[in-house]
Amino acid sequence: MDTFQWFEVTFMLLTIGLILVLQNDISNLKKTITQIPVPINVEGNRLKLQALERLTLYAERSALKNLVGRIDYSKLSAAELHQILIETLKTEFDYNSSQQIYVSPEIWNAVTRMKDQNIYIINHITANLAPHANGAELSRMLLEYSMTPNAEMSYMLLDALQFEAKKLLN
Repeated sequence: MDTFQWFEVTFMLLTIGLILVLQNDISNLKKTITQIPVPINVEGNRLKLQALERLTLYAERSALKNLVGRIDYSKLSAAELHQILIETLKTEFDYNSSQQIYVSPEIWNAVTRMKDQNIYIINHITANLAPHANGAELSRMLLEYSMTPNAEMSYMLLDALQFEAKKLLN
């Protein structure tokens, strides 16, 4: 065996030995990593819970029965009340829109759908009223609608928000 061949064999043996040592180190590192407890992202969970709380408040405030109940409609026409209700929904939504970065896309889509559904309902009921209807008539129709089973999407949204919060707390 000449010197070059001896050098090649030595180099290959050292390389194989180094690969075996590295494989062993990587295997040990994997075991160590799986044994280290993963710290809970307390700050991230706190922010997510706060967002869920704000969106819960939004869902409650945007429910048709609560929305109508907060406005003095006694001296308003149906058209004026309609405008106030739509503006209130949009303002509440805009105020809470920053919360979307802390919640899942599914939750945010449900929040958006609830706003859109309530605007559609208000528009639809207003369109079916007599041209000179007053605010009391519109509010009565909205309250009657909100009392029908499964009419308010806010209940479904509240259930989804509660489910998300429970996942974070468990």
